[in-house]
Amino acid sequence: MRIDDVLAAAVEPARRAILESADPTEVGDHLGARSEGEHLVVHLFGSRLPGYRGWYWAVSVARAPASSHVTVNEVVLLPGDESISAPEWTPYKQRVEPGDLQPGDVLPPEPNDARLVPAWSAGESDAHPADIATAREHAFGRKVVLSRQGRLDAADRWYSGSQGPDSALAKQAPGRCHTCGFLVRLAGPLGGAFGVCANGMANDDGQVVALNHGCGAHSGVPVAGPAERQELPEPILDTVGVDVVEAW
Repeated sequence: MRIDDVLAAAVEPARRAILESADPTEVGDHLGARSEGEHLVVHLFGSRLPGYRGWYWAVSVARAPASSHVTVNEVVLLPGDESISAPEWTPYKQRVEPGDLQPGDVLPPEPNDARLVPAWSAGESDAHPADIATAREHAFGRKVVLSRQGRLDAADRWYSGSQGPDSALAKQAPGRCHTCGFLVRLAGPLGGAFGVCANGMANDDGQVVALNHGCGAHSGVPVAGPAERQELPEPILDTVGVDVVEAW
């Protein structure tokens, strides 16, 4: 788009507009002008503000079609390609990670959290069989229970985590958790794939483990017998005995 000649020449009016709110030492050289529409031009000036390296001043000017009078519309300070700027804002709930909660902190679920369903709704006749079983938990006073999606999310997270079958600990284990006497089975739909470790000496004590997980503290590990005494070879240099030397 062809730039408006009258507005393109309005460099000094644009600079004066910046100086109404900035110190002269904070405004750099004129960097050019670009057309933003019919009778609308933006003038760019370098910024010398401390801490704003790579930023620039942008002043938009305009005029009426039949007038040569220049009007300043807006003065802004904008970041350039090499500027230092704050990262994009991330909502609080998206920044919270497991382990961040401290005593007194609260993290309520979203209003329409797909991981939860009303306990009474899980017993509909067309529901998944696992949902029907879950609905019975309403008798314990809970208004909502895990939905099928919530259980699948948890199962995927547990199975692919450090208590799953692919961890380094599990790959070197002498036995799997489903054959270990320290395993406590979970009740409900997740019990077919997970349990809780109850071995106080194991790394996973008190944590949910996949049935095909494992560790070196398996109850079936045989007890090692006493080590046999090993006969040591004769020393190369005797530093204990006494050498008898004849006197001259």
